[in-house]
Amino acid sequence: MTENRDRVKAAWRAFASHDAAEIAPFFTSDAEWLAPAGNATAVALAAPSHMVGRDAITHFLAHDFGRLFVRDVAVDFRGFYADGNRVIVEETMSATLANGNSYTNDYCFVFELRDGLIHRVREYMDTARGHRDVFAGRASPTT
Repeated sequence: MTENRDRVKAAWRAFASHDAAEIAPFFTSDAEWLAPAGNATAVALAAPSHMVGRDAITHFLAHDFGRLFVRDVAVDFRGFYADGNRVIVEETMSATLANGNSYTNDYCFVFELRDGLIHRVREYMDTARGHRDVFAGRASPTT
């Protein structure tokens, strides 16, 4: 369990690098990342809320993420919890968005590992709060 928790912590460090060559080795080739449909990040970037495959996930983390969250990105980890091949991560992320708005939201991620690699990520967040921060001052495309 400690090994899987440490692996997910190392993956977060790679995610923060926004370097595809560092990120890709953490995922299985058929990995999936599932976030709530219609979440503000997916809407703002016209991106899927369900990414399938190492390449799609790596591209998002290395290239697309920085198109919306442009500076002052900070993650305050609340906990890493491991049970077998599952690692739960609680965090609060804050950033300055491309439109100048401030963003702060709480997240819970469930990482499922297979053979030491991330096979599936289920992402949970306050979608209403995300929409308020991302689309403040104008109606979101989904309302």
